[in-house]
Amino acid sequence: MDNSQFTTHNSRRLLITGAAGFIGANFVLYWQSKHPQDRIVVLDALTYAGNRANLAEAEGHPGFRFVQGDIRDFDLVLQLLHEERIDTIVHFAAESHVDRSIEGPDAFIETNVLGTHILLKAARACWLDSPAAASGFSGAPVDGRRQGRCLFHHVSTDEIFGSLGPDEPPFTEETPYRPNSPYAASKAASNHLVRSYWKTYGLPVTVSNCSNNFGPYQHPEKLIPLMILNMLQGKSLPVYGDGANIRDWLQVEDHCRGIEAILEQGRLGEMYNIGGHGEMSNLELVRSLCAIMDEKRPESPHVPHESLIQYVADRPGHDFRYAIDTSKMQTELGFAPSRDFSENLRSCVEWYLDNLEWCEALLQNADFQQWLERHYSR
Repeated sequence: MDNSQFTTHNSRRLLITGAAGFIGANFVLYWQSKHPQDRIVVLDALTYAGNRANLAEAEGHPGFRFVQGDIRDFDLVLQLLHEERIDTIVHFAAESHVDRSIEGPDAFIETNVLGTHILLKAARACWLDSPAAASGFSGAPVDGRRQGRCLFHHVSTDEIFGSLGPDEPPFTEETPYRPNSPYAASKAASNHLVRSYWKTYGLPVTVSNCSNNFGPYQHPEKLIPLMILNMLQGKSLPVYGDGANIRDWLQVEDHCRGIEAILEQGRLGEMYNIGGHGEMSNLELVRSLCAIMDEKRPESPHVPHESLIQYVADRPGHDFRYAIDTSKMQTELGFAPSRDFSENLRSCVEWYLDNLEWCEALLQNADFQQWLERHYSR
């Protein structure tokens, strides 16, 4: 396909990894709507959490290309960077479920640490070491700013910072890393690798750490879609421990807006925390979902849905609280969440109720059902 129309001075050429997953797919759809002139190349291995159907709306766009492949394949990544003249990498690809990392941490090290390193190596080879770099394609830093437009943006998590007590101040970008799960440790390691490529080689990078995302296309192994779908089926709503653990909830489109702000205005080598100002205990969240479902499905035989709540054995090493200080995003980039949490949560429930066919396709996966059975029967 001739994609020369996507080479104007106003356009970017993005490689988005893991874009068939939840946050990545939402980012692709958001970016296409806001920057239709840009070229988007998706690289995704389509593991259990990747679903190409998430990108159905994007597939028809002339500037879109999907490549099934592994971020650990250096030759493939380097080929795509050169072939597509990529100037921006947005790196979402990751194993992301804490519970799965507790059961089997190897995949998290392979994808989150080794995979990130391979991407960094390929970006360095293309942008800094290749003949193209000498002709001005380089993203090498000059006084903290980009030369040209090259940028490697790494998407990470607030879980790298560990756990907060009930009265401790929220995480800032200066909070020391104290990861408590194999997942969090793998993301902390990848953050360090990204920073090292900036400090050692001058690779132009930025990093963002987000709080818990929610919204369309989230895999039903995660808390909010799992609760919604279990209520529809009259299944128990498993809540770890006493449900007092607290998370900050970020609507996924707000997350996409935050990444957009970093790509357009962020300072090279900097880390930014993206939060949603939606701090809530797990039990409060589940009860809120139950109340919305009572309203949306009053004819359900399971009303009140709160009666389906079941307390289960707590997760090993369960972090008590996450909370993010977003002052840096607000001060430097003018970013703040767009809507209040309750409005976003209601919209989220409505999306799943309106897209039950999408949900059903994932629920039919035998491996996923076995994982649920094994995990919540402890």
